[in-house]
Amino acid sequence: MKNIQIKGLTIGNSNDFVLIAGLNVLESDSVNQEVVENCIAITEELNIPYIFKASYDKANRSSAKSYRGPGIEKGLKILHEIKNKYDVQIISDVHTTKEVRECSKLLDLIQIPAFLCRQTDLIQAAAETGLPVNIKKGQFLSPLDFKNIINKFIEFGNENILICERGTSFGYNNLVVDMLGMAVMKSFEYPVIFDVTHSLQEPGGKGTSSGGRRAFALDLAKSGMALGLAGLFLEVHPNPNKALCDGPSALPLNLLKPFLKQIKEIDKVVKSLPSIEIE
Repeated sequence: MKNIQIKGLTIGNSNDFVLIAGLNVLESDSVNQEVVENCIAITEELNIPYIFKASYDKANRSSAKSYRGPGIEKGLKILHEIKNKYDVQIISDVHTTKEVRECSKLLDLIQIPAFLCRQTDLIQAAAETGLPVNIKKGQFLSPLDFKNIINKFIEFGNENILICERGTSFGYNNLVVDMLGMAVMKSFEYPVIFDVTHSLQEPGGKGTSSGGRRAFALDLAKSGMALGLAGLFLEVHPNPNKALCDGPSALPLNLLKPFLKQIKEIDKVVKSLPSIEIE
């Protein structure tokens, strides 16, 4: 199994899990601050390695009128301020090769969104930064298809990658997580991240925006982390019903601590068990 280094963090499927958490998209200064401060305080108390996530732009929305975020120029400025003020590592989405060049000056971890995971030019640009990259598995791909994406990164000279499950689409405004599929992804030996909150989406479920099933967040997270994964991806919000993007899937911020306590216990137990090879 491969371990990936991100500025002092060692991320791997056999190590204690890392938490990638924050907002779906940057909102007001007060909301941004409340989320990052709580995430840092909780993960420090529970001794969980942490990376702050927030998008400056959500380029793929159900409606042209949907909130996308402050945009790259203002968004990177906000993320820069958060990084300096809180001394926290930052991850955000990129959508174009031009964005990669700008974001690589700030981000500690680049994220390629699910719908763009096969875009060769984007993969090449991200790989050539030399930075670690979190690649979301497209909702339209099988786990085995992901091997081709990994091979692209290898060909472009960057194996510092995390591979991220976020559910598979079968149409009808729903996503399904295949636990066996995540086991297949683990067999590629790269660290596997489980994006729980996006897996709870109901794409287009509200007509002009996504619905969600956040009531099942803990059950789904427990199920995935029982496989022994490198990390958990969560989007949280002080008031999900008022979130500007994907609120129906977001975990209420006040539940983050008890949520993580249970996940940490599962992770600890699973990784303390001896492996059993079944051929």
